[in-house]
Amino acid sequence: MTLPPNDDENLWISWDEYHRLIARLSLNVHESGWKFDKILCLARGGLRVGDQMSRIFDVPLAILATSSYREAAGTQQGDLDIAQYITMTRGELSGKILLVDDLVDSGVTLERVGRHLQERYPAVTDVRSAVLWYKACSKVKPDYHVDFLPSNPWIHQPFEEYDTLRPHNLAAWLKRGRRAEPAAGDVA
Repeated sequence: MTLPPNDDENLWISWDEYHRLIARLSLNVHESGWKFDKILCLARGGLRVGDQMSRIFDVPLAILATSSYREAAGTQQGDLDIAQYITMTRGELSGKILLVDDLVDSGVTLERVGRHLQERYPAVTDVRSAVLWYKACSKVKPDYHVDFLPSNPWIHQPFEEYDTLRPHNLAAWLKRGRRAEPAAGDVA
């Protein structure tokens, strides 16, 4: 699939580019020499980033649900909601934490989550943030990022097509996306 051209207002990201950005972010963190105990990803945008990075660094993954982009089909930021609990498989959130999200836009989420962690998780000794995209309009600078975006474009991420896909449309969506390749066992 060919993506539209990028400009100052829109940044279109393919799945391949998305995964390369996560690898580059992971390398940035690794090359800094900072060692951390756990990754805390902010759901939903940071879920894929956090999952891949927890696999790369072989550290536990914790998840904190946050939400602010609900207005106008997810294109306008509203009030920030932070979940009451962090989800982890074992133990409490403690030690050195790498806080991961897909991007920092206004900076409100990173700032408020940082305060949330200080207030509710006294066993956390250090928090650093990592994002794929850092927009110039942010009032917070992440500790690690891959791309700085001076024009603050809207980022069209590859998974956004799922925002409008509904169960009753799946058959047509799958048919449209089918490649003209022989099925397993067919002779080409």
